[in-house]
Amino acid sequence: MTVIRVLLIALGLWLGWYGISLLLDMNPVDLRSVALWFAGGILLHDGVFAPIAATLGVAARRMLPASWWAPVACGAVCTVTLLLIAVPVIGRAGALRTNPTILDRDYVLGLLISIAMVWALVIAITIRRTRTTPAEIS
Repeated sequence: MTVIRVLLIALGLWLGWYGISLLLDMNPVDLRSVALWFAGGILLHDGVFAPIAATLGVAARRMLPASWWAPVACGAVCTVTLLLIAVPVIGRAGALRTNPTILDRDYVLGLLISIAMVWALVIAITIRRTRTTPAEIS
């Protein structure tokens, strides 16, 4: 186990050094842009997303039965992940005017179907968990 930890630490240090070397090769304009996006991402996460997630989590635990907590939490994480992945693609809808081959299908519909499938599974798992006894689940 110690050998694996040493290898992981060495890999992490090397990747950190590599990332810093890439930053040092950037021009000042690009470096400021990277710093702005980095700081903005941290502020957006800590100032907006984390408090919203914590509030929704506490509210869900108070309103939902205990057997629903895990499926609903998984569904929420999957939904947020799908939305974050879809934002850059759906945000390029304006590019269709100049090049109609960029977005060659209905990505909004695909996103809605994906989210509907996630929540259909959450509902199915929740129904199964409420109909089975704890001895049958394990």
